[in-house]
Amino acid sequence: MNELEYMRAEAPLEEPQRQYYFMKKGKELVTKLSEEAGHPLTFCVTTFGCQMNARDSEKLVGILEQMGYINEADEEKADFVIFNTCTVRENANQRVYGRLGQLSRIKKQNPYMMIGLCGCMMQEAEVVEKIKKSYRYVDLIFGTHNIYKFAELIVTRLESNRMVIDVWKDTDQIVEELPNERKYSFKSGVNIMFGCNNFCSYCIVPYVRGRERSRNPKDIVREIERFVADGVVEVMLLGQNVNSYGKTLEEPMSFAQLLQEIEKIEGLQRIRFMTPHPKDLSDELIEVMGQSKKICKHLHLPLQSGSTRILEKMNRRYTKEQYLNLVDKIRAAVPDISLTTDIIVGFPGETEEDFLETLDVVKKVRYDSAFTFQYSKRTGTPAAVMENQVSPDVVKERFERLLKEVQSISAEVCSVYKDTIQEVLVESVNDHDDSLVTGRMGNNLLVHFSGKPSLIGNLVTVKLTECHGFYYIGEQVCVKTDSEKTENKFQQ
Repeated sequence: MNELEYMRAEAPLEEPQRQYYFMKKGKELVTKLSEEAGHPLTFCVTTFGCQMNARDSEKLVGILEQMGYINEADEEKADFVIFNTCTVRENANQRVYGRLGQLSRIKKQNPYMMIGLCGCMMQEAEVVEKIKKSYRYVDLIFGTHNIYKFAELIVTRLESNRMVIDVWKDTDQIVEELPNERKYSFKSGVNIMFGCNNFCSYCIVPYVRGRERSRNPKDIVREIERFVADGVVEVMLLGQNVNSYGKTLEEPMSFAQLLQEIEKIEGLQRIRFMTPHPKDLSDELIEVMGQSKKICKHLHLPLQSGSTRILEKMNRRYTKEQYLNLVDKIRAAVPDISLTTDIIVGFPGETEEDFLETLDVVKKVRYDSAFTFQYSKRTGTPAAVMENQVSPDVVKERFERLLKEVQSISAEVCSVYKDTIQEVLVESVNDHDDSLVTGRMGNNLLVHFSGKPSLIGNLVTVKLTECHGFYYIGEQVCVKTDSEKTENKFQQ
């Protein structure tokens, strides 16, 4: 039995104990390599794609730091570069290939450098084959289902000195209690479920993220309680379709019921979630949102198309009328709700009449903002082989008309908060003027106002003085404490 086989034999079989065993082993190896190199080994995790990927990257960072690696912001200076990839659009794949090509020269100059690839793109067999053939200097490849094995895979690579590939087609396993290093001290994403069962005809996600599986609600609540004890005031609950949360649990629980449990957590002040699917958004959830003191008055409700005919081709499983009725229900229960959406222009077979149906929904709903996309073929999806693909010129012209309408409505909708006083969670120093800080209202609108960096992570009362379309300029309002109010009352 060689050393690597012996190490596997003595490692615990249970998770996460097994991974902590490999973190310890990995730290010994990293310490030895750091001594040989004459400097602490560094890492850089680059995230492509969605907030689910961003949350996964926080887990990668936590494991790397546990193993003794030091964070390095510049990937060209790092000893271990990890790309956490996205594959929703094919141009995302090309970006990764381009970055890999740039690293080839750098790796030749650094004998201690490793390159790791993970995430959705790695779930495609043809991608892995291309990397094996054309990018042989890559050291580690794994997918979306076994990210928890990161420490074990690193040790395998360090011990074997060969390319390590470990990609699973699917899993029903969820491993809790692994390290993670949050990007922000005051807010965090929290996975409540993984995978997707919807199979929209334009989307690759169900094929690379697997079938839906929900986390145990007690594990979710416990994780958020730990975050709150560590200074978190806002959480973003994450899932490909949060509305279908709980269906795979032994004791089913609805998403609305989970929200009610999370709302009970003392010290937590804001709850956000994404992404809900209109077909699964229940009356129970609408009622809970209307009654909640902590759920932000913001709902991202993807439309994709306003044409019932196109929605059917997209396999969205709702009609234009059902979507509009749902919006009416939401606004009746939560009158000050901020609605945002996703819209695809130029889906195969879309006619001018179909596009006008989309514009009609935009005018009726009056979204605060919309993410608008020109349809592009995604190999491996049913839509990619559909007939009547719309010409790029027509798609571009419709997209520009849609964008103009969305921006016009958004400017009107967002301007209603001018001269009001709002609560803002301060997130950073302003990128363009360091005398300003930047934060978000509960409805997700950005606000910039004069303030010190010490305000970051705090909820601050701000008067909104100027509206600039998608953001506000404001000024901090001093709010008297209860004791000050009582003192003034007696003085009067």
